[in-house]
Amino acid sequence: MPAKQEMPSTIRRSPKRAQEVWGKAHDSAVETYGEGERAHRTAFSALKHEFQKVGDHWEPKDGKGPSDQQARRSTPAARNRPRETAGGVDANASKSELYATAKKLGVEGRSRMSKNQLVEAIDKENRRQTRKARG
Repeated sequence: MPAKQEMPSTIRRSPKRAQEVWGKAHDSAVETYGEGERAHRTAFSALKHEFQKVGDHWEPKDGKGPSDQQARRSTPAARNRPRETAGGVDANASKSELYATAKKLGVEGRSRMSKNQLVEAIDKENRRQTRKARG
């Protein structure tokens, strides 16, 4: 199925470039693996190298690269073992960048949070805003 029909709403609310990255990766993955969860995971992996989830949409990151430890894993066997991800949050960003994102999202108590706590709080707020946008 073409990516346009499968595209999640968070990506539809994102910049055109994010839609293109996700769409190309999705269509390529469908050709390789077939339609389904693996094609979606592959498309999100490609998207996370250039974009981060902020609220109910995706925004460009300051620099390209893996967004978390799962994306950084290099061998196919290592990538296929399930592991916790940051849900679109650029966990490799600096604490000050994460703080700025948390501030933009209105995360309370952010000044007292560690880097890991900021990642978790941003992910939680992203999911909350996405549910609100879909509802």
